[in-house]
Amino acid sequence: MNYRSIADLNDDIKRWAPTLPPFDLVVGVPRSGLLAGSILALHLNAPLTDLDGFLESRAFATGERFEGDVGTQPKRVLVLDDSVLTGSAMTEARERVAEASLPEEVDVVFGAVYVSPEGRDLVDTYADVIRFPRVFEWNLMHHPGFVPKSCFDLDGVLCRDPTPKENDDGPRYREFLSTVEPLVVPSKPIGWIVTARLEKYRAETEAWLDDHGIEYGELIMLDLPSKEIRQRLGNHAEFKAEVYNDLDAVLFVESDHRQAMEIARLTDRPVYSVEHNQVIRQDRLTVFRRESQHHLRRFRANPLEFIRRASAYLVNRAYRLSL
Repeated sequence: MNYRSIADLNDDIKRWAPTLPPFDLVVGVPRSGLLAGSILALHLNAPLTDLDGFLESRAFATGERFEGDVGTQPKRVLVLDDSVLTGSAMTEARERVAEASLPEEVDVVFGAVYVSPEGRDLVDTYADVIRFPRVFEWNLMHHPGFVPKSCFDLDGVLCRDPTPKENDDGPRYREFLSTVEPLVVPSKPIGWIVTARLEKYRAETEAWLDDHGIEYGELIMLDLPSKEIRQRLGNHAEFKAEVYNDLDAVLFVESDHRQAMEIARLTDRPVYSVEHNQVIRQDRLTVFRRESQHHLRRFRANPLEFIRRASAYLVNRAYRLSL
């Protein structure tokens, strides 16, 4: 599972921007291309518009810092999407531009920040190649290919966690279950909601999901008699991992990072940590565990030398980051 956050998008565009020729206008392909286009236009200090705006000779307001002229006919234009997989959106954009009968002196370049190996031939320029399966922060909660095939935690993902005062396993908790506002309402039906909420609260949970229009295939809850027993067992991650292992799901969306790490370890399958905004894969865990064991052996062999080297490394890294 290849994942890119909005921070990754900015970093990749920042590295890509200096390699591009000058553009008089950046055109974002709605909707996600407008996010990528806005970031790139800022790095290039170029005006921005959407595809309709370009074809109708409109550009967005640029703000006080832009000193160019947005009223003149652009000579070199970049039509940009965030990604190209099958190329349907990019093909449509090309067709619309071709049908617009633009002046001959207008040079239109088509690009994307991310392309699949097959999508490289569909654009003139791109920043990086990302193989499928892939998912991005800006569409993860609404992706038609992933949401219906994924497990979603509930508290901390679809709504906030209860406060200690609300979490009394009694009337205050029931009120929380009925009145808490959603954090996100996915636009596609969720495959499976897998929660450590107790089974005895199913009626309140189902009513809340229905009230807020959150569609799902199955709601799987922890079948224990009380919060006290649940806390004593402390097997939230084990429960979720067992469910995940038994399902044909492609991703588990988990609110708590420690639980996400444990679910990934137990299942050897990708888990999205909402808390750390990253997809955890078992291969990364294996590398982390191997490196941790290596450093632990070095520390045990010579603690003072290990601390000296580690301190020197941190000082050197801080210096490089400050440059």
